[in-house]
This record gives sequence, C-alpha cells and structure tokens, in this order.
Amino acid sequence: MLPWIELASAVAPGGDRLRLLRRGDEFSIRLQGGNELMNSRLGGSEEALARLALDRLAGRAAPCVLIGGLGMGFTLRAAQAVAPPGARLVVSEIVPELVAWAGQQMAPVFGSCLSDPRVEIRLGDVGAQIGAGAGVFDAILLDVDNGPGGLTRPDNDGLYGNPGLRAAHRALTPGGVLAVWSAEPDAGFTRRLARCGFEARSHTVRAARGGGGSRHVIWIAVRAGA
Repeated sequence: MLPWIELASAVAPGGDRLRLLRRGDEFSIRLQGGNELMNSRLGGSEEALARLALDRLAGRAAPCVLIGGLGMGFTLRAAQAVAPPGARLVVSEIVPELVAWAGQQMAPVFGSCLSDPRVEIRLGDVGAQIGAGAGVFDAILLDVDNGPGGLTRPDNDGLYGNPGLRAAHRALTPGGVLAVWSAEPDAGFTRRLARCGFEARSHTVRAARGGGGSRHVIWIAVRAGA
C-alpha cells in the first residue's frame, strides 16, 4: 500500500491545524490529531446536499446560492451540474489555504470548476455572509464542520443555534432553502428548525457515490411564510 504524503498544512481560526495528504490519486484533509474531515474518494453525501437543495429551486432562472465551506468542492461541483446558466454560486471559505490548494495540490480534484463565471469565492466566515443582508439568497448550503454537532470550531454553534437559524431565515428569499449536512442525526435540530420558521425534512444519504460508506444526514428546510 502506498504511504500517505503530507503536501501542505494550514491553521484554521481557533488554532486547529489542517493537514492535506495524498496517497496515489487519493487526497485527504485531516486534523492534526488524525481525524479525517474529508476524502476525495467520498463526497456522495456532500453532492446530495446540493442536489436536494436545488431540486427545491426548480423554476428559478437565476437563483443565488450560498455554499458554506469549499472543502474538496463536492457540493460546489454538484451545484454547478444542476444550476441554471443564470445562477450565482457564492462559496464562503474561512481558511484561505483551502482555496489555494484547490488550484494547486488538489487541481486533479477540482479541475476547472473555479473558473466557472457563475462561481464567486468569498474568504471569511459564512455566518457573516448570512448576517449581512435580508432576502439575499435563494438557498444556503451548509457543509461546515460536522454539522449541528460541531467538531472542530465551537463558533459553528452560532450557525446551528436559534440565533444562527433565524439569521438564515432572514437571509433567504420567500420559499428559499436552508440545506444542512451532518455526520449524524439530531432530532433536536429538526425541532429547532421548526421553531425558527422552517418547514424541515431530514434525509439519510450515503457518504460514497453509489450508495456505500457511512450514513450521513441532510436537512432540507424551506423558509415558511412571506
């Protein structure tokens, strides 16, 4: 078996060290302690995040979609595949090095997707993007940390708690969609979405393309009311 080779590292806000590793044509991003955050051979559930959300936007000719977290680009590329030509796909990434890796070490994974004129990369916290305006986005796709349970950044609780969900509600257009990826179920989060004005449904999806791997959860929450 080929060994893992560390290609680069970065320090995320809060002090966590992220390591980019490669083994043959496989890439992995891990925390310093060894916990794997993402792997280029997986990504099926992150792709489902985009597909399920954009299915709810059918008929909108020019939706504006905010994607929280670039990662390995699974969600972005899935959104590109189904979004109409007039769409705007705004990716908010808090670790600048991940954007650099996309065009350098991980170029075999990303290809030319970042040159799509529909795509805009914004460096910074997705929570700030959500809080910056009202009725701005037709969909908000959050693949941040490990979901509502939050693994790497305690600040991510601000996205998934009541204040964060109310901010997302304000940021969406009427009928807009908040889609949230999670590594595990969370019945309390489903109830919290309802309290914050969303009509929410959870979906269980597989980590790997083709239906294999771990089971992950995606919430599709539609902004209720005008």
